[in-house]
Amino acid sequence: MKKNGIETHAVHEFGPVYDADSKILILGSFPSVKSREVQFYYGHPQNRFWKLLALLLQKKEPDGIEQKKEFLKESHIAVWDVIESCDITGSSDSSIRNAKFNDLDQILRSADIKAIYANGKKAEQLYRKHILPLTGRDIIGLPSTSPANAAFTMERLIQGWKQILEKIECH
Repeated sequence: MKKNGIETHAVHEFGPVYDADSKILILGSFPSVKSREVQFYYGHPQNRFWKLLALLLQKKEPDGIEQKKEFLKESHIAVWDVIESCDITGSSDSSIRNAKFNDLDQILRSADIKAIYANGKKAEQLYRKHILPLTGRDIIGLPSTSPANAAFTMERLIQGWKQILEKIECH
């Protein structure tokens, strides 16, 4: 895979995380370069996704892929991305072209998803345009946890994301 500002065709190489007890589905757009390298969601050390969820759920921040998967399942959260493959420059959502979209049916059929959330505007826009017509299920946009969204402090992210708690059965 090429980097350094060169557009490349990239394929999402790791699957969704969910089980039958998942209550909400959080969708990103497409994994960042770092996430593709580590083969898991929100892999960039500056991405605030894991820290934010830990704060909201009042749990210890997970470390490592297996611990993150367990954290999501224990919290009744499913995670995936809108895009299966695309042409992209680095990690730039604005550069995405020629996207092929994931089929969310496997999650929506096997889990009791109460709400679908988008981690950032691009995921929300792509879902509304390409997936909503297929699922008939609306999506709720949340502020991006990406380090590129530096205008949002952790406090602002917490305010924007705390609504997910209404749909999760916290234990």
